[in-house]
Amino acid sequence: MKIAKKVFLAMLLAVGLACGYSAKSTTPAMAGTMPDIATLAPNNTNANGPAFVLTVNGTNFNGNAAINWNGTAQTTTFVSGSQLMTTIPATDITTSGTTAAVTVTNPGTPGGLYGGGTSPETSNSMTFTIN
Repeated sequence: MKIAKKVFLAMLLAVGLACGYSAKSTTPAMAGTMPDIATLAPNNTNANGPAFVLTVNGTNFNGNAAINWNGTAQTTTFVSGSQLMTTIPATDITTSGTTAAVTVTNPGTPGGLYGGGTSPETSNSMTFTIN
């Protein structure tokens, strides 16, 4: 009788393992759309001037893309997939002879239950000059 129990338990264990129970795998995020900056308008301004509207022209801008001024995301207006706008405050242009790095970031998109989605992508950097 003991042998029958051991055989039964071994068969039960084998069947349980054969069912293929395992944790669900997740899919890593794919690369998102890489934005590209072509021009800044304007591309310079005078120090201690008033706030101004910066227009960024390029390609592959998502509807929720953000203009970054020296690494800080700005409130951004989406005009089209090739144009974005933001207002740069006067407090960011107080020092003559300096520059600011301008980039655009397309945020990532979340994945579903098992991962996926896209990762955020940041464009090339363009230099804005403060005279």
